[in-house]
Order: sequence, then structure tokens, then C-alpha cells
Amino acid sequence: MTEAMTYDKPLPSFDDANRPFWSAAREGRLVLQHCGDCGKPRYPINHVCPHCLCEKFEWKAVSGRGTVHSSIVFHQVYNQAFAQDVPYNVSLIQLAEGPRMISNVVGVPPSDVKVGEHVQVMFDPVTPEVSIPRFQRAS
Repeated sequence: MTEAMTYDKPLPSFDDANRPFWSAAREGRLVLQHCGDCGKPRYPINHVCPHCLCEKFEWKAVSGRGTVHSSIVFHQVYNQAFAQDVPYNVSLIQLAEGPRMISNVVGVPPSDVKVGEHVQVMFDPVTPEVSIPRFQRAS
């Protein structure tokens, strides 16, 4: 994205819970919380582990590799901010480390995204403060 462009779509709100995720994304890294007891990654961000209910965690980098678990193409404008993007895909990505992340697969026509396809995270710098994790076909 060029500096002259403005980003008129919704942006995340930063707070103490999600700031490490968004700071790492701005640096081009995908990080997830990992439980301090069982070690399992957790996403979405949560104050307790969904596996063992431990409140301790640390942020760790993950590979960013995954597969498309499901995908849908939006043809309808549900939010005016996305009107120029229609049609676009919204895909559920099964990360190699286990959690699933909702995102977009970019670089291909929306209808060409296929379940089971291997993808790799990339980061879309939409503002000087925010880079959004999106996915592209793995090479």
C-alpha cells in the first residue's frame, strides 16, 4: 500500500491483550499465545487456555504455514467499506500448529481458492501502524 492511499476499512483496536499480536504482525511475524502449562497454542487470543484453563502464557512465533479449511466468496456488499473489493474470499485457515484463523487468500481470483490448498502467511501493511495477516498460495 502506498503512503498516499488511505485505508477506510475497519481496523483493530489495540489493547494490552492483543498488542503483542499486532506488533509482531507489523514486523512481519505471526505470533500466537502458547499455554504456560500444556504448551499448546491458542487463538483467538484469550486469557485462559481452552485445553487446560491455565492463565499463564507466552507469545511465540509460528510458521505461518497452513491449509485452507474452508472458503467462501462474498458477492454481496455487507459493509460499504468493502464495496470495491467485491467479489472477495473469506477463508478459514488451518494453521500447521493447530489453531484456525479467519483471513483472506490473496493473489488469486476469489473463486480459485480451494479447500486443502497449502498457504503461507503474508502481511498487508494497510497503515503505518497496522499490517493485516493474509495468506497466499505456498510455493
